[in-house]
Amino acid sequence: MSNLNKSIPSVSVTYAQNGSANKPNVLGMRPMQERAYERRGEQYLLIKSPPASGKSRALMFIALDKIENQGLKQAIILVPEKSIGASFNDEPLTQFGFWADWKVEPKWNLCNAPGAENGGKVNSVGAFLESNDKFLVCTHSTFRFAVDKFGIEAFDNRLIAVDEFHHVSANPDNKLGLHLGKFISRDRIHIVAMTGSYFRGDAEAVLAPQDETKFDTVTYTYYEQLNGYEYLKQLDIGYYFYSGPYADDILKVLDPYEKTIVHIPNVNSRESTKDKIREVEHIIEELGEWQGTDSLTGFQLVKTSTGKTLRIADLVDDDPIKRDRVSRALKDPLYKYDREHVDIIIALGMAKEGFDWIWCEHALTVGYRASLTEIVQIIGRATRDAPGKNRARFTNLIAELDASEQAVTEAVNDTLKAIAASLLMEQVLAPRFEFNSKNPGSGPEQGFDYGDDGYDPNKCNVGFNEATGQLHIEIKGLKEPKSEEAVRICREDLNEVIATFVQDKTTVERGLFDLEMVPEELTQVRMGKIIKDKYPDLDTEDQETIRQHAIATLNLTQQAKKTILGDHDADNKPSANLALIDGIRKYVMDVRELDIDLIDRINPFSEAYAILAKSISEESLKQVAAVIAGKRVNISYEEARSLTERAIQFKKERGRVPDINSQDPWEKRMAEGIVTLKRYRDQQKAKVNSEGGING
Repeated sequence: MSNLNKSIPSVSVTYAQNGSANKPNVLGMRPMQERAYERRGEQYLLIKSPPASGKSRALMFIALDKIENQGLKQAIILVPEKSIGASFNDEPLTQFGFWADWKVEPKWNLCNAPGAENGGKVNSVGAFLESNDKFLVCTHSTFRFAVDKFGIEAFDNRLIAVDEFHHVSANPDNKLGLHLGKFISRDRIHIVAMTGSYFRGDAEAVLAPQDETKFDTVTYTYYEQLNGYEYLKQLDIGYYFYSGPYADDILKVLDPYEKTIVHIPNVNSRESTKDKIREVEHIIEELGEWQGTDSLTGFQLVKTSTGKTLRIADLVDDDPIKRDRVSRALKDPLYKYDREHVDIIIALGMAKEGFDWIWCEHALTVGYRASLTEIVQIIGRATRDAPGKNRARFTNLIAELDASEQAVTEAVNDTLKAIAASLLMEQVLAPRFEFNSKNPGSGPEQGFDYGDDGYDPNKCNVGFNEATGQLHIEIKGLKEPKSEEAVRICREDLNEVIATFVQDKTTVERGLFDLEMVPEELTQVRMGKIIKDKYPDLDTEDQETIRQHAIATLNLTQQAKKTILGDHDADNKPSANLALIDGIRKYVMDVRELDIDLIDRINPFSEAYAILAKSISEESLKQVAAVIAGKRVNISYEEARSLTERAIQFKKERGRVPDINSQDPWEKRMAEGIVTLKRYRDQQKAKVNSEGGING
């Protein structure tokens, strides 16, 4: 049997469990729904909210108001796949205090209709547009074909609501994104866009920047969602490394007595054995003795060594009759609140987005997932609140990094991506940061708790508002946003910026394995370039402000994690409630003075490296570092220019240029940047001259 290295959970967050997330107001709205409804008058509304926070019902409230009180003719709800259409089934909202019920005529829920997406269903959309009925539900695909057939103008004066908005992209090849751009340009409809994932299309933007600025955003964070639960108190996220076939060791991370969804690896991944059916059989064999198949549900019955019979749903089997029976049994509303209906679900490409199994305690994913959005969706399956469920976890099981393999590049890439996903999820799960520059006029903000000693005017303070899940942190030398757009980005989009940063392969490689790397090369130069590329229309001062806020958000979370894990290792006890807040407070108290220069001098990946070093062998680590070092190139023209820009700022502040012989590695690196940029420009001049061009 192969050896599975022990792993330290990347992050474990404990929540207050105050029950507020499920408490309705007089209209029957939960907190997220109430927040969204308050913005119901906006023409373009983007709702960013975790899975299970009630986005579907929030849309029902808004859509009813837009038709009854805002003069719109009809509402068309778009879902990415037919199964999610059930989220918009009839709801008796008046029973809970609202002024109208949600009702979709059966013939207008096209997710339930037979036929092809581009056939009769498209004609049904046309019939609906001609009718006096108010609501239609269809897939993204059906809508795309309908717009192609009937044209943009046919949808005037209607609400287009897009569920799972992250499926849209500003890429010209993305038809739905193209259509939405035209709708916004015509400006004759309303749009409500909803997503449970925080990273718009991962590498690609969902909307063109000029379109995105028209949207008013409602954000409800994971922290608010989980903090307001009644039962679920703790969420653990970690990645584990194994060697040999994963099924041999799966029971070291798969607890048969936890309700679990196992996502087996994509057949194209290096973790796959290329025989998915045999992989499922192998997992079942590891769990116990097969007892047959339940005739009603199609679930596999497996008896464990302790005598318990597990009910296992196999969604991997290619036989459509078998798989459909299992799928129907999982969706049967009679068993939605029956904890014993099923114990383990094994899936490949299913049981992710829109899949609702409230009892799931463990989302176990084998192999790296290419999309951060997909990981958020998978984790969302385990973060439902349910009686008796006080802990949930997400585990990413990855083949051990081995630099002797032929596929070394792929192995390194998978590991770097897993680390990036882990860093990002830590940000998503953390409270929201609100930064202020510390100056003589600074003071406490209302509603924030500044610890046992209260607010101290003579130092940088950390305050926490439990009701809103916000941290107020004072930092010396921090720039404040000037423009409205910069304020919005600092408030809404820092996780988007961090997502781009931690997915930048060169950045992660150097942060983890380049021993000569100066942290400011990442925190100032690499992050600075990402901000410039992402927000080219902002002035340089606002770009620098966003850079500082983004790197402070990332590095303070990492330093808090380091503090928590350090304390955890010291006394081997689980972290206390609100440990992340305590960790940040402790870090701020321990440093002599919290300023932006100090934050810029922290390698954002140092703590991830410490965890990696505990999880894989020292020899593997050395081999991989050598591979990364072999790929290192000299300073590029772009980097030299960025370093020179930083050097100009250095001269303004210090009254001298950076010294190439300085003992300070960052000052030395800026000086190297100046020299390198001069060399590039001299080479360019020489080339122009040699080709007979004009000097200068």
